[in-house]
Amino acid sequence: MNADAIKLPGRYCNSLTEYSRFVTREVFIGDVPLGGNNPIRIQSMTTTDTMDTMGTVEQSIRMIDAGCELVRITAPSIKEAQNLENIKRELRARGYQTPLVADIHFTPNAAEVAARIVEKVRVNPGNYADKKRFDQIDYTDAEYQGELDRIFQKFSPLVKVCKEYGTAMRIGTNHGSLSDRIMSRYGDTPQGMVESAMEFMRMCEALNYYNLVVSMKSSNPQVMVQAYRLLVETMTAEGMNYPLHLGVTEAGDGEDGRIKSAVGIGTLLEDGLGDTVRVSLTEEPEAEAPVAIALVNRYSERLNGERLKEKGAEENDLLPLSFNLSPQYNPYEYRKRETYEANAFIGGHLVPRVVLDLSKQNLKDPSVMNAAGYLYAPLLDKYNMADQSVDFVYLADELPSFAMPGNLKQLYNYSTWRALTDKTQCHPLFSLQEYITAEERSPSMNLVRVTNADIETEDFGSIPLDKTLVFVLETKEAHGMADQRAFFFKMEELGLDVPVIVKRSYTPPGLPEGEELKKEDLGGVDDITYLQLYASTDLGALLVDGYGDGIWIDAPTITPQAITSTSFGILQATRSRISKTEYISCPSCGRTLFDLMETTQMIRSRTSHLKGLKIGIMGCIVNGPGEMADADYGYVGSGTDKVTLYRGKEAVKKNINYANALDELIGIIKEDGNWVEPAQ
Repeated sequence: MNADAIKLPGRYCNSLTEYSRFVTREVFIGDVPLGGNNPIRIQSMTTTDTMDTMGTVEQSIRMIDAGCELVRITAPSIKEAQNLENIKRELRARGYQTPLVADIHFTPNAAEVAARIVEKVRVNPGNYADKKRFDQIDYTDAEYQGELDRIFQKFSPLVKVCKEYGTAMRIGTNHGSLSDRIMSRYGDTPQGMVESAMEFMRMCEALNYYNLVVSMKSSNPQVMVQAYRLLVETMTAEGMNYPLHLGVTEAGDGEDGRIKSAVGIGTLLEDGLGDTVRVSLTEEPEAEAPVAIALVNRYSERLNGERLKEKGAEENDLLPLSFNLSPQYNPYEYRKRETYEANAFIGGHLVPRVVLDLSKQNLKDPSVMNAAGYLYAPLLDKYNMADQSVDFVYLADELPSFAMPGNLKQLYNYSTWRALTDKTQCHPLFSLQEYITAEERSPSMNLVRVTNADIETEDFGSIPLDKTLVFVLETKEAHGMADQRAFFFKMEELGLDVPVIVKRSYTPPGLPEGEELKKEDLGGVDDITYLQLYASTDLGALLVDGYGDGIWIDAPTITPQAITSTSFGILQATRSRISKTEYISCPSCGRTLFDLMETTQMIRSRTSHLKGLKIGIMGCIVNGPGEMADADYGYVGSGTDKVTLYRGKEAVKKNINYANALDELIGIIKEDGNWVEPAQ
């Protein structure tokens, strides 16, 4: 390792400011190598009944044709585990050699059967051979060790079967399904998630079994990111470097599911972590692969290890930093960067602000403001604010011919702003040089465009500092998130508490600046999905660590409506700013007890106006109260046409008829005083 390499606060990646993939141990899933310098593998999970052999085969083929390199199938009991043999035989007969993964829940016997048939088994340490009855028990050290010894006796037969048959294993911890033992000692925390997996990994190594993959899934991207980081640090400290399976569990459907997945998965990919990806959407599984491909392909052309070689380091050595990290930076706990409030509007403890560029829209028609969340009513000649209404509109050098909403702030390029006769709610956007030499500045708020490179210049050192200043941070670097993150680190080193709006630009091929859209890299997704995935990664990765007082997505070929929706979706997914109801819905699988996609849409249609509530929608009791750990209310399949309703983790109405379940759920929300009537 380079002598000048600065130890990161937790060694969870090679570098915080340069892209370098963290190289893990290579394991084989059948004939498919995973980890090491191999490509990041794409996978998904079937939604059919595992006992429906032909249905599962047909769906698996659609998934493989869509780009899945691994296919996971649920095996909740021995009969499903045994039927994996028929499914595998039929797939092989049709010429498909893709490795199969058995998803195991509570049944060790099913795991041992499946491990003799498929190439990989997935076990959840919170369910497998451990207890989860939501009991709080104070374990002595001796009692705790006694439980571990008991688990070892139940778990070791599976390990021995995997060794004998050459079967890989994923130890997959889920945030919402930690065992009572782990919860009692560590709580519902990333540390508890990591320890849950590490206990099983240590048992595997004690049995000389190393064909392991590990995951740390949560429906909360912030928790998920922290848990994976802590896992890598903990593994590294114990001499382990097993491949990582990345995923945000129960991400949901549509835009929300894509954005939430990209915030969690993309943040870790930016740090060089991840060897296989599953995007969990409440949609058909073949729809997941293109989204995962679009996320992963972004990194296929990035330097992998070249900078390490330039610096004379080995793989996974830490890269030297040119500055000191803030002692307050902690990758395992959320901390919003401390800033002052500029104009009592941005920074400090205020929620992040949203900027929308309307400079190229028709500024003669007030209905153009609908895209910004200000709904114009022509008969009344007034605006109504939607839940997702932006805070700034950038108009560049264009002047609207209608009155703007009174509480909306307008940004103009400096020269145009100077010429305005009425500067009410209007603020200048300067270049760095313009701001230093400006003859006039706003007495309330001045926005200055900067890059990470600027902070090293003499001009930056000459900036007049007062509490009207707000930076707009831009980048043209290929690894732009890390470039912008470095700027925040340097700001903290200098003790600067200026609020920062993070701006990212995305352009189609052929335009000179911004990140280019390369259709061949996107796995077949459309332009809006591409924007959702890339912007959620770039901006979300900073927000989950508390960096950024505002966001500005610049995408000239994407509609302003889509940009507004994406911006607020990113803030919602990072828990930075809540503007709508959040749905924690699992992807369908073979154990789902109702049509999950249809039910999700039905619930959404009647509750989407309940801003700030989190509603979990789970297809079965396996994903029941556990995976809804973050939800206020839960709707869980408990039998054929039966639903159990939850308030938090408490089941309050059990086994009610599916036909009445949504009305009953709304009744519970009303009882709690959390219901409002939808606007007419």
